[in-house]
Amino acid sequence: MKIVLLGYMASGKSSIGEKLSKKLSMSFIDLDDYIIEKENMAISDIFKAKGEIYFRLIENKYLKEILLKKDDFILSLGGGTPCYANNMEEINKNETISIYLQGTIPTLVKRLIKKKSTRPLIASLSEDKIPEFVAKHLFERRFFYDQAKMMIKIDRKSKKEVVKELVKLLN
Repeated sequence: MKIVLLGYMASGKSSIGEKLSKKLSMSFIDLDDYIIEKENMAISDIFKAKGEIYFRLIENKYLKEILLKKDDFILSLGGGTPCYANNMEEINKNETISIYLQGTIPTLVKRLIKKKSTRPLIASLSEDKIPEFVAKHLFERRFFYDQAKMMIKIDRKSKKEVVKELVKLLN
C-alpha cells in the first residue's frame, strides 16, 4: 500500500503522515525532507539559489523516484506538489491511494498565522493579508487537490482524530 497525503500548507500532511505511519507500521517519507537530503540544501535556499522552476523539476523527479519504490509507505507532499508537471497523474497511477486533507480557509489561516515565521510563502505578509492569499491559492489548487482518490475534512479535529478516521477509511 502506497498512501500519498496532499493538501494546503498547514493541513497537517507531515504530522498526520508520521502518526499514521506509526499506527499502520509503515515507513513515512516527507517529500520536502527527501528533497533537502538529496540536494543537500534547504527548500528556501533552493528557491533562492536556483529558482522555482528548478525546484519544481527536481520535485517531480524525486516524487517519481519515491513512487517507484517497491515497499509500502506513507508520503506527505508539499502543498504545491500536486499542481505542477503531471504530478497528480503520477500519484494516481497504479495502486497508490491519494488522500486530500481538506481544511477550510479559516482553519488553514488560523494554523498558518501560528507558524507564520516558518512559512516562506507567507512570512512577509501582514496577518490581514493571509486569508485572501490562502483563498486565492486554494482556488487555484482545488482542481488538482480534487483529483485525490479520497478526501478527509480536518476542520475542528485533532491530528489524533484525523489519523483515527484515516485508519478506518483505509481498512
